[in-house]
Amino acid sequence: MLIILTSERPLVQEAQQINALFHAGLQVLHLRKPTFSIDGYRALLDQIERQYHDRIMIHQYPELTMEYQLRGIHLQEQARLDLEDALEATVQVYKNKGFAVSSSFHSKEAIQDCNAAFEYVLLSPVFGSISKKGYEGKGFAVHDIKATVIGMGGINAATLQATYDLGYKGVGVLGGVWNTPNALESFKVIQAALDTVLQK
Repeated sequence: MLIILTSERPLVQEAQQINALFHAGLQVLHLRKPTFSIDGYRALLDQIERQYHDRIMIHQYPELTMEYQLRGIHLQEQARLDLEDALEATVQVYKNKGFAVSSSFHSKEAIQDCNAAFEYVLLSPVFGSISKKGYEGKGFAVHDIKATVIGMGGINAATLQATYDLGYKGVGVLGGVWNTPNALESFKVIQAALDTVLQK
């Protein structure tokens, strides 16, 4: 599984770039814009081709999942912790409506201690981050975790094999696409490299 997370900051012709990624085969996009209002999210979603909306996981304003018929919601770590005892029921409510639910983690222990039935979880940082300077990788091995764990942090074509060797079922990419001169070409390189890894 290859997931692309949007840049936190607005980009020039961002919707057109996202549409191009989907057209090139992107299966799941995590839409994360911490500084956007709900109308900012709507403005961006309105420019993304409707046929791709069911491939988008949204990080804020979960009501937009229904409004735009998105793939589902992503609970960032603090949002997950804030739900406390209501977490499992909240996840189930969205699943009952046909939406996927995922969440972010920064330790293996937190994943193992969580009973919520997420479709998958993001664990970071696996390697030193490309988008966050000084965010050093932990090299988590996840062979012993039953959950579907997606590795994040320092993911690009060169680190894919090592990520899968650590037991991950997929990768999440941010800086490896958006911090390059050409996001689309970088995505295609990562996608091709991942196909090679999975065929081994």
